[in-house]
Amino acid sequence: MTNLMLLLFDGPDLNGLGLWAFLSIGAISLFVVFIPLTSWIENRRKERESFYKAETLRRIAESSGEGAKMAMEMMQQDHRMQALKKREGMKIGGLINIGVGVALMVFLGFLVHDEPVFLCGLIPALIGAALLVYAYFLAAPVE
Repeated sequence: MTNLMLLLFDGPDLNGLGLWAFLSIGAISLFVVFIPLTSWIENRRKERESFYKAETLRRIAESSGEGAKMAMEMMQQDHRMQALKKREGMKIGGLINIGVGVALMVFLGFLVHDEPVFLCGLIPALIGAALLVYAYFLAAPVE
């Protein structure tokens, strides 16, 4: 049993045991504790925001005849802002993909001279171009 442990943990002096234990515990805690915790916190924040928004819209709608119009305008404005944010995200994503594709083409062109491996950079570049074409020309206009 001890011979097996000595072979597993960096030879007979066990110098690598501390680093191995630290990295193992860190990886386990990342996947078991940190990621679910941050996901739960984010879900609670979104739930709280939607509750307060719904409560505010309900109070405005109940206040008077003008309140219902204001609530509808607020909902339309929120929808418009979400659509703009989505479109801007697609534009940024397209530009980033084009940049990654060009950088990959340059890198692979310098790395491998004999084969046309650099053409692999066209994959992310064309994905980025498709995102930009959709965002600028094909997406429904934001009202």
